[in-house]
Amino acid sequence: MIRITDVVKDFDGFRALNHLNMHVPKGSIYGLVGPNGAGKSTIIRHITGAYRQDQGSIEIDGVAVYENPSVKEKYAYIPDDFFYFTQANTIDMMKFYGGMYANFDKELFYKLKDCFPTIDVKRNVRSLSKGMQKQVAFWLALCCRPQLLILDEPVDGLDPVMRRQIWSLIMGDVAERGTTVLVSSHNLRELEDVCDHVGIMNAGEILIERSLSDLQGSVTKIQVVFQDDSQELPKQMQILHKTTVGRVHTLIVKGTSEAVREQISPMKPTLFDVLPLSLEEIFIYELGGADYAVKDFLF
Repeated sequence: MIRITDVVKDFDGFRALNHLNMHVPKGSIYGLVGPNGAGKSTIIRHITGAYRQDQGSIEIDGVAVYENPSVKEKYAYIPDDFFYFTQANTIDMMKFYGGMYANFDKELFYKLKDCFPTIDVKRNVRSLSKGMQKQVAFWLALCCRPQLLILDEPVDGLDPVMRRQIWSLIMGDVAERGTTVLVSSHNLRELEDVCDHVGIMNAGEILIERSLSDLQGSVTKIQVVFQDDSQELPKQMQILHKTTVGRVHTLIVKGTSEAVREQISPMKPTLFDVLPLSLEEIFIYELGGADYAVKDFLF
């Protein structure tokens, strides 16, 4: 759906994007994460066509984005700060979006009204709280029936119940229509529940880009107890991290759980458990010592 190749962007001598390569598969929910200043918002502004790259290409469905209205009508974008006209209420904004998007679904707009019960559609949007404004933004974006939904820190300011409601609506749209979603967020725990592809960005580059299943299959977390504490672990085992409390050893190890089990089983451990590994832990130990700023962000 989105293919970014060798993109460079400089601002007054500062390199914001450094030969960035990125691929968002069609029909996926792609989580873009990284520390502040990594370039996430900058690349999103390029994808939406607000910025023009100095080098490289940015394509949606094989077509260049910049100054291309036929591509821009395929996506809906929800930034951290939602745009609205000063005197507009939600109905006014619905009419505006309806004039901008040929596929805007007015019937869906009224169907979704029950999903946003706290929104008074005749009240000026500017008088709503930030969280309520964000709800209006999602409501309108979903009614655009986009092929691509681009979200920048999408659920900041929303209470837990509404966060779950929003993600339920988005994932339902993905399942029903095959909508592609690109979401930039600092909340890795939340992304873990919704994303099937993940890219981690730092210093204007994508450092790791994989499907979530590939990430989860490449690193294993185990707890093991040996009858003989002097017993050494196999030398071929790639241990990324190890902690010991009493006789219990907790290890983060490179490789699948099956491969790790094959290495440990001949040692006849007293206890051996494979533990769930969070997305945060996967990123931390996949990256290793490559970059302190990324590790600091992930903790």
